[in-house]
Amino acid sequence: MERYRVNILGLSLDVHHFEYDLGNEFLKKYDAGLVSEGVFKAQVALDKRETFLEAKFEIKGSVKLVCDRSLGEFDYPIDVSPKIIFKYGSEDKEISEDVMMIHHGTESLELGKFIYEFIVLAIPMKKLHPRFENESDEEGGIIYSSETGEEKKDEIDPRWEMLKKLNKN
Repeated sequence: MERYRVNILGLSLDVHHFEYDLGNEFLKKYDAGLVSEGVFKAQVALDKRETFLEAKFEIKGSVKLVCDRSLGEFDYPIDVSPKIIFKYGSEDKEISEDVMMIHHGTESLELGKFIYEFIVLAIPMKKLHPRFENESDEEGGIIYSSETGEEKKDEIDPRWEMLKKLNKN
C-alpha cells in the first residue's frame, strides 16, 4: 500500500495536503469483510510540528450496503472529518482513539488503514434502506415471538421425581 504511505521524515515543519480517490480496489486491499463496494474521495491535511503530527481527514463518498430488513442493496453516504494526533515517544502505541504514539525515528505513516477504519466506523450497526427511515420499530410491523401466550407451570417430569426419591435414601 505504498500509494497511501507518507514519508514523514522528509516533510518540512508545515501543513501538507494529500488527496486520494478510492474505490473497490482500495476496499478489497483492507478487506475485513465489512465493506466491499464504494467510491470515496479522501483529503488529508498533515500538520508536522516538532513534537507531533496532526492529521485531519475529510472523507466523502458512498458505500454499498445490504439492508438488514429487506436484504436489498442501497448506497449509504459517508461524510466524516476525524482527526488523529501522532505524538513522538519511545514506543508505538495507541494512547486514545484519536492520539497515537510513534517512535522518533518513524520514517512513514500508512494513512490508508486509518481511512479504511474511518469509513467502517461511519457505517451504522443497523443498516436500513432509506425507504424505511421514517418508520419506527414500534409502529406496526411484524414481531416474532416463540411464546404461546400461556404461562407454563413449573411441572416436574415424574421420572425426575423418582430419581430425587432415590437420592434421599
